[in-house]
Amino acid sequence: MTLTPAEAEKILAVNFAPWVLDLGLTVVGTGDLSAVLRLPWSARLAREGGGLSGQALMAAADTATVIAVSAARGGFVPMTTVQQSTTFQRAVLDADVLVEARLTKLGRRMAFADIEMRAEGATEPAARASTVYALLG
Repeated sequence: MTLTPAEAEKILAVNFAPWVLDLGLTVVGTGDLSAVLRLPWSARLAREGGGLSGQALMAAADTATVIAVSAARGGFVPMTTVQQSTTFQRAVLDADVLVEARLTKLGRRMAFADIEMRAEGATEPAARASTVYALLG
């Protein structure tokens, strides 16, 4: 029942706030319990010093989790973030970020995920996050 990237793109277009869509996220791939999104580099999302802002990375991690849950469930269901914790490990300068969300537990009412964010071409993550979602539908 895994969603295709094209189906996941439709979920992005229909279910997210305009400011999230302004991030320019695209779905690179989906799996049974995972999703990979691309956050394109934009100077508009950079903070002083040129590093991609933490807020943009956190929003991307949150969004990737929704797509991973949707892929695992075979479609979008209403859900809300209960908890998100992010650790920033290195700055992202002038590079797209690949955001990989992997569900560690998917229940009927709760979903848990670990997210790794890497600058494209990098071997080490720029940030890691964990999220917990309440599934409402």
